[in-house]
Amino acid sequence: MFLCLAGTAQADPGKDPVTSVMWGYYQHKFLNDQPYVFDDRVILNAPPFAEDARQVPIEIDARAYKGQVVRILAWAELNPLPQIVDFQPIERVLPWLAIRIRIEQATPLRAAVLTRDGLWHIGSTSIEAAGGGCTAPSVVRTQPGWEEHIGEVLAGRYPRTGFSRLRLQIAHPMDNGMVSGIPEFYLNQAQLKDDNGKLLASLELFPAVSENPVLGFDIEGQGATRLWLRDISGNQFSAAVK
Repeated sequence: MFLCLAGTAQADPGKDPVTSVMWGYYQHKFLNDQPYVFDDRVILNAPPFAEDARQVPIEIDARAYKGQVVRILAWAELNPLPQIVDFQPIERVLPWLAIRIRIEQATPLRAAVLTRDGLWHIGSTSIEAAGGGCTAPSVVRTQPGWEEHIGEVLAGRYPRTGFSRLRLQIAHPMDNGMVSGIPEFYLNQAQLKDDNGKLLASLELFPAVSENPVLGFDIEGQGATRLWLRDISGNQFSAAVK
């Protein structure tokens, strides 16, 4: 049993829905031994098999806790670089995120959702893979003139009932430092703002994110938005999404 923070009741974590030898390590490393529950209301969608281990689409859906979510963390337990994203929906952005990642081998995936009562809700799934997604050379770097397109954003906004879905692809090699002779070079910060510059959501990205990263957000209300990005070399980019 784990004692939650003030104002919450004791929480029984329940049974881990996936087979994992690393959960205790990551619960300590990423959640700082804070109270948690395995929660099927946090939906973590991924394909059962990674056909392309360099580009694996996942979706994190915590809309069951709309209005209560403070932070969302995601990681792939058996990746050499496990962290994927640290996502904070602040205003108008729903607790839903789509992102593409690299997978080095078959692994449990986790999405940890912190609610305002101080409890982490853990969504889990597993994915099979032939492997090598984290150590494969970048396809981006084989394309002539790729340096001229870094930071370019392809984006669209698609109406849904009660919200719009934003889809964005950013041109960037997202080098993770695991390919010989190529140092780390990846996007590590992103912010989504409204047309008045008000912050709607922030993200910290990690090298497990795929090259030419693809992001998806669900946003309520009207008006243009702008995505601001920064990589570890200090390059900054931005793009408007109407």
